[in-house]
Amino acid sequence: MTSTELINLLDRSAWFRTAPDALRTQLLELGRTRQLPAGQRLFNRGDADDGFYCVLDGLMRIGAASASGKEALLAVIEPVNWFGEIALFDGQTRTHDAYAERDTLLFHVPRAPLTALLQRTPAFWHAFGLLLTHKLRLAFDAIEEAALLPAAQRIARRLLLMAEGYGGSDAGALRRVLKVPQEDLAMMLALSRQTTNQILRQFETQGALALRYAEIEIVDAEKLRAFAASTDSGGR
Repeated sequence: MTSTELINLLDRSAWFRTAPDALRTQLLELGRTRQLPAGQRLFNRGDADDGFYCVLDGLMRIGAASASGKEALLAVIEPVNWFGEIALFDGQTRTHDAYAERDTLLFHVPRAPLTALLQRTPAFWHAFGLLLTHKLRLAFDAIEEAALLPAAQRIARRLLLMAEGYGGSDAGALRRVLKVPQEDLAMMLALSRQTTNQILRQFETQGALALRYAEIEIVDAEKLRAFAASTDSGGR
């Protein structure tokens, strides 16, 4: 990948595109691309922080597993989204496990040169703070929705959020095909696989979605937005 191709790809991230030019330049100089084959773990909960990442291609799973092997899936991270900034702030270990759902290309900025950069230019902390608070708002929204909204509305909202890159992609841009299995979607929302499938089938019947193996296509975004806004779209 040429430097121009890398910049064009990273500029699909609203956070990177709006960061100070000097910070953008430094991140490009410090970072390297890294291939991760499907199924390979990037880090485990409790591992030492090794830096800051962006998904350029593929899909990363962020979650945790109990001693019995039961998985709690927090998010799937698609291109072009950044992750790994929490430990940058507090200097502690990784909060969750991260591994590649499929063959994945990452952009990795190692911790040591990144922290040295922030020591030299403390003003850059503001940009990372904006990324952290954006994710905190998403987490608060998810907690509120889980407590207050019916399952169908939560599913519609999560699909739209993923399609819009969790608010981190170009304004108005919508990814039509989400490469997320129904089981993963159910786990992220703490819903049963059966309930999730029933609601997705309802959305498909009404022309909002098309369901395929490990993929969900948004056929009519306006219909899906109507389901996201309505408490009468069915299912809890």
